[in-house]
Amino acid sequence: MNQAGILDVREFINSRKMSAYQWGLVVLCFLIVAVDGMDVAIMGFVAPSIIHDWHISRPAFGAVMGAAPIGLAVGALLAGSSSDWFGRRKVLLASVLGFGVATLATAHASSPQMMALLRFLTGLALGAAMPNSTTLLAEYVPERIRSSVIAAMFTGFNLGSAAIGFAAAYLSPRYGWQSVLTFGGALPLILLPFMYFFLPESARYLVARGASAERIRPLMARVCQTNLDMWQSFISREAPVAAKQPIAVLFAKGHSFRTVSLWLTYFMGLLVIYLTTSWLPSMMKDAGISIDRASTLTAMFQLGGTVGAIFVGFAMDRVKPNRVISLSYLLGGAALILLGLAGLQSAWIVLCILATGFCLSGAQTGLNAYAPGCYPTIARATGVSWMLGVGRFGSILGSSIGGVLLSLGWGFQSIFLSLALPACVAAVAILGSGLRAKESF
Repeated sequence: MNQAGILDVREFINSRKMSAYQWGLVVLCFLIVAVDGMDVAIMGFVAPSIIHDWHISRPAFGAVMGAAPIGLAVGALLAGSSSDWFGRRKVLLASVLGFGVATLATAHASSPQMMALLRFLTGLALGAAMPNSTTLLAEYVPERIRSSVIAAMFTGFNLGSAAIGFAAAYLSPRYGWQSVLTFGGALPLILLPFMYFFLPESARYLVARGASAERIRPLMARVCQTNLDMWQSFISREAPVAAKQPIAVLFAKGHSFRTVSLWLTYFMGLLVIYLTTSWLPSMMKDAGISIDRASTLTAMFQLGGTVGAIFVGFAMDRVKPNRVISLSYLLGGAALILLGLAGLQSAWIVLCILATGFCLSGAQTGLNAYAPGCYPTIARATGVSWMLGVGRFGSILGSSIGGVLLSLGWGFQSIFLSLALPACVAAVAILGSGLRAKESF
């Protein structure tokens, strides 16, 4: 590490304890993901009120529910490559600004068509936030605790999704559904100045892009809170890759099988989660449960996922991570079966929802923590964001078909029993990701 004044950035970060600045970065990324989670989940909580006020059918409103996931998919696919070319910091700032403004505008939509367009634009911006928060933090956290820290960061998404449910339960009956969207759009804009002043660029990204030592040295010194004046050059040793373009790396030798496995796992996981969180409030309302209680019960899914993410991340740093994630998906499938059999009026409904969120959302968060280690720095944001982007088509399917299934006469039990199948497919697919490629980045 000290040969001829050369500092290996990756080795240096791995060899040290986390500085106060690095922990502050964890908190900042946590807040970014939290407001992301709020704006992703927000429509599920206001949908019953909008459908009632606008006198439209659920299948018709499915276009609005599916618009943001489509935008998320497109945004993730574009943002990944953009981040590997232009930097994590710039893309993150643009993302948070974009989805904050778009969510505020959605509160003033006057038709389903306008709302669908605004939700698509919201999704474009949201699609850049999660992969770049994950990538930036993964490049500043020691690898020995990476899964635990990133999983803890991702509890922000679950807590944000739960918080907007509780906010909707309070705001919507008193001030209307517009107030929920205004609340969800204002918070990202409040966070933006803190990001501008405290969010650093990734040092490993700068090294990979050939930035000068004069630019990297003060950045590393600030983040790690130590004097680095003696170092004249900065490198980051990684296993060589045959491809040079970020997208090509995903399908280079040693990566292609893992890439497809990650895509399939993420697709199936999001299909289950989005159908559950998007349509569970409406199914509860049909069963005679009040809107505020339906929002509160649905928020329990996210709270269960928050605790599950911590457990999954902790286990991933101690056991083969793909096996931990696979087991969590399998248990999630079992929890879905129990939820479907118990029914909405069961005294065990809260426990069943918590268990389902614990396993499924915990597994999905673990997958987000697992993915950055699968790719080298030059393609890390691309690998993570393409997994998210392709997987988002699962969220599109889940968000859109819920209303269709309900209109076809599918009941609560039928829907949730059938969701156990994609959960099991996700469990098998993530096991396959460990068959190829060595996690050495």
